[in-house]
Amino acid sequence: MYLIVIAWTYVTLMMAVAEATSPTGTLLGAVITFALYGLLPMGILVYILGTPSRKRTIKAREAAEQAAAARGAGGPGSSAAPDAGSEAPAAAQGSAVAPVGKEP
Repeated sequence: MYLIVIAWTYVTLMMAVAEATSPTGTLLGAVITFALYGLLPMGILVYILGTPSRKRTIKAREAAEQAAAARGAGGPGSSAAPDAGSEAPAAAQGSAVAPVGKEP
């Protein structure tokens, strides 16, 4: 994939140089030629061809997170293990924000 990007960038760079050095060409025309014939299409191509790699990376990251969560939740002595005792859980804490009453 990168070979195509490098080759097309070279071609469009040469097109821009030819535009800039032509007697009827301008530097602005060379910049526009390079941007519209080179950078824009290559950016789209790299994005499209890089999609499978991004998907693989996301799936690998999700699998690693799931494996870490499964590994951390089940072991003996783990702090994430549920309470095996017969005691009732503690009462819920009160709200941190005081209730607002009506003004007299």
